[in-house]
This record gives sequence, C-alpha cells and structure tokens, in this order.
Amino acid sequence: MSSTRPFFSYLCQHLRPQSPSRPRLLVLYYTPCERPLSRHLHTRTTYDTPPPKRPRIQKQWTFPRARRRFSTTTIAAHGHVTPPKPGEELHVTFIDKDGAEHTFEVAAGENLMDIAQAEDLEMEGACGGSCACSTCHVIVDDPDKYDAMPEPSDDENDMLDLAFGLTETSRLGCQVKMAKEIDGVKIRLPSMTRNLQAADFKGAKKS
Repeated sequence: MSSTRPFFSYLCQHLRPQSPSRPRLLVLYYTPCERPLSRHLHTRTTYDTPPPKRPRIQKQWTFPRARRRFSTTTIAAHGHVTPPKPGEELHVTFIDKDGAEHTFEVAAGENLMDIAQAEDLEMEGACGGSCACSTCHVIVDDPDKYDAMPEPSDDENDMLDLAFGLTETSRLGCQVKMAKEIDGVKIRLPSMTRNLQAADFKGAKKS
C-alpha cells in the first residue's frame, strides 16, 4: 500500500476545486488489481445544488380548421297556402260546426286541411298531413263533387274507419286537393273528431 501513497497525494494536489461551479467533493473508489490504478479508479462527484434541468420541448400538433357548412331547407308550415293567380281562382266553401258557411278563393293543388288551417277553421291535423290520423275528417256535401274526386287510397280508408261520424262521402282533408273538377265544392266539418293514430294500433299489436 506504500506504493499507492504518492498517487493519492498527487490526486489531492491536482484535483482541488478551483471555482465554485466545479465539484467540491471528490469520492474515490479503489479496486485492487495488478494493473495500473488509473484504469480502475472511478470517481463520483456531488454538487451543492442540482444542475439545472433542460426544458422539455413539447411537440404541438396543428391541424387545419375545417369550415362548417350550413344548409337551409324549405320551411314546412302547416296551413300555408299559395294565393291563386288572377283568373285561376277556385272556390271552396266550408260549413263549420255551427252551420255557418265560409267561402274562399284558393289555387289548384292546395289540400283542404291547409286551406282550413290557413283560414283559422277548426281542423286539427294531428299527423301533419301524413295520412296517419283521422283528425282532418271532412264530409263532402255534394255527392257529384265527391264522385269527381280521386278515389281514396287504402291508407286513407284505414284512417277513415277511425273517424267519428263516418259517412258515405267522408274524406280526409289532407288527401283532397283542389282542382277544376271540384270547383265550388262544399265541405262540412264534423261536430267532433277522434284523435286516433296508426302508431297507437302498432303499439297495441306488439303488446
């Protein structure tokens, strides 16, 4: 061990800290072997304050902003009718529950339900004109005008079976459109309506 003393004295003289930023404590580890000590001498340094940490650079992903597209559709309003053109007026008369008559000039292609609702007559139309209820039930007063109308579809006949006060000239107002063949038709509103829809019977069949 005497041969190693000059080496340790050399370390103490030449490895002294010369500035505060350098290590102040030197710890030596010695591994005995036959080879030179310099190859098996390991050092570990400690600091008064921990070295500053490098800031982490976080990658920020940027994506192009997608433009929002807006679309508009035609407003579907119940009871909205188009005024007739001059010289193309058609006439329809509604007879309310009290027996009062109301005559209006309408355009061809308008259905009776929209005309009645536009003129504030008592016609509900719970299904919105989709032939799924009987609340727009009307009675055609003139049998000749009734025969001039297109025949009712199977869906309309199914809904008419649910109507209150059904007659031989009963129709659904949402399915009857004005035409020259029925110009001047008189439509009677029933004293009451029955709000039964096709969905009510579908639920009953499932249960």
